Amino acid sequence: MEQRGFVFLEENLLSPAAAVATFLGRVAVAPRAPERVRLEEACGRILAEQIVADTDYPSVPRSAMDGFAIDTTRIPGVFAIAGEIAMGRPWALPLGPGEVLRIPTGGVIPVGADAVVPIEDVRLLGANVSIETVLEPGTNINPAAGDMRAGTLVLASGTRIGGPQMGVLATLGVTVVPVFPRPRIAVISSGDELVPPAMHPAAGQVRDSNRHAIAGALQGMGAQPFHGATVSDVPGALERALRKALSEADAAIVTGGSSVGELDRTPAAIAALGSPGVIVHGLRVKPGKPTVLAAVGSKPVIGLPGNPTSALVILEAVLAPIIAALAGAPIPLNTVSARLGATARTRKGWTWYVPVRLEAGDGGAQDELIAWPLPVRSSLVSLTAQADGYIIVPEEAEDLEMGSRVTIHRFV
Repeated sequence: MEQRGFVFLEENLLSPAAAVATFLGRVAVAPRAPERVRLEEACGRILAEQIVADTDYPSVPRSAMDGFAIDTTRIPGVFAIAGEIAMGRPWALPLGPGEVLRIPTGGVIPVGADAVVPIEDVRLLGANVSIETVLEPGTNINPAAGDMRAGTLVLASGTRIGGPQMGVLATLGVTVVPVFPRPRIAVISSGDELVPPAMHPAAGQVRDSNRHAIAGALQGMGAQPFHGATVSDVPGALERALRKALSEADAAIVTGGSSVGELDRTPAAIAALGSPGVIVHGLRVKPGKPTVLAAVGSKPVIGLPGNPTSALVILEAVLAPIIAALAGAPIPLNTVSARLGATARTRKGWTWYVPVRLEAGDGGAQDELIAWPLPVRSSLVSLTAQADGYIIVPEEAEDLEMGSRVTIHRFV
């Protein structure tokens, strides 16, 4: 990107969406080849193949409640209780005329019955029952193949496996699950002012908090982060650290050194590693303008601002599609609706990510959430920890007025 006197030219800056589209148009970002894990280890992973039902589920009609299996053509009337169906054991004989069978929820519907009358809707008369309720055939029955039919798609490739999906896989007998490997992403910090969290910082020094915030967010996005070096501002140090990191990782993220000052060496270090190099340098966004989107071969290399709020917001709000592509996952969406408790003031012509704190409204209902904008101060470490999420203010907007309905994007 052309620079004059180490200043970003605003007219050359891309919007976040355009920047990511430009990057993905140049770099073939994709997950590594699938691996297979035990069912017990599959939760939280991304499914790498579609899962198809191998047979009908349930394979036979089952009762949807506790009651009596009956032939609806014979009610109303008094019926003899011919026996009780046990769980997991079909009744051996057809239901006879004038008979009913006790049946538990999940019990197999016997031959000759076409409905289940709930136990609370009958009158017990010793060994008989009186049934006056008129039922339609199929009442209180889960039909065969009512859940899954043989050959139908049940889970698509790219599905994130959670509790419900684990239940489906177990039901289908899938005990070895094809998943995409979690992308390994190196996290590198840059700056002479950084010291480890265990050290007490001297004047002018800060604890290296960004790498831990970024690593935590990456884990929530399905990646496997690992900590690379903390790099000094000595020429060549960042290039060496990146080269080593990319030999072990699928991508690298650098915090700090992405702006345009004399000590901001990230773009030059990336360019020295190989093509395509820097693809986007600078976004028309607040916070996070000095973001770098680059790649070495097909491995993304991301330069995030050194300011803590900027780094974390850009990672979650802008870079999610790139992380998702590495993981073979859909872009995660975790949003809620709220009303602004105060005006969110921004600048027209730029995309703004405004952190907000959520409170329940007077009614306490979910649709009465109130979002309170927090000050956009990029240097604050605690800002995103105080926030419940952020709102996106598009370029064409200026201020969002108090009372406006907004969408809150939750942090991972």
